Amino acid sequence: MKVAIICEGKGDRGFLEEFIKHLKIETKPNFYTLSGKSNLLDPTHTKYQELKIVVAAEPHKLLFVVDADDVKNDTRHGGFENTQQTLNQVIAELELGEVSNTYIMCDPMTKIGYLESLILSTIPEHQKNCIQSFLECSEFKSKENHKTILNSIYKTAYPNTPYDFAHPHFDELKNKLSSLFASE
Repeated sequence: MKVAIICEGKGDRGFLEEFIKHLKIETKPNFYTLSGKSNLLDPTHTKYQELKIVVAAEPHKLLFVVDADDVKNDTRHGGFENTQQTLNQVIAELELGEVSNTYIMCDPMTKIGYLESLILSTIPEHQKNCIQSFLECSEFKSKENHKTILNSIYKTAYPNTPYDFAHPHFDELKNKLSSLFASE
């Protein structure tokens, strides 16, 4: 059975590829990167037409991976619950429910955020405080690019510190990826 992962962008794909490599999974999934959450939550997006043809031709298992973001910034699609509800509707409309699973990236404690929030939730408190202090005192003009800035700071400040995939906050994603690649 083939495997496909549908995600928002290249950064998510890179992280997921690294996680899959860490899990020592040798099967390479097909990735569908949809260039943003709004595209991923749009069942009429052209990549979904391609995906439906591929799934109809050969059995697949699918994993949809999307950021929760924050309901304060997007009352329609922001926040964990809104994201889950909309994603479930998209999967139902595409008639892919039987072969699909979902994972919403965020800080597991607050259920707010995105991939970088998940990563920050797994680092030691002193590193997290250092990054937060830098963000607070920095003069970045565009705090809207918060996740790109967080990712860059993390990689620059701690280049020899890989992601702590053993951290319990990664367990759900680890289980979903392992299940995705498990043969039936």
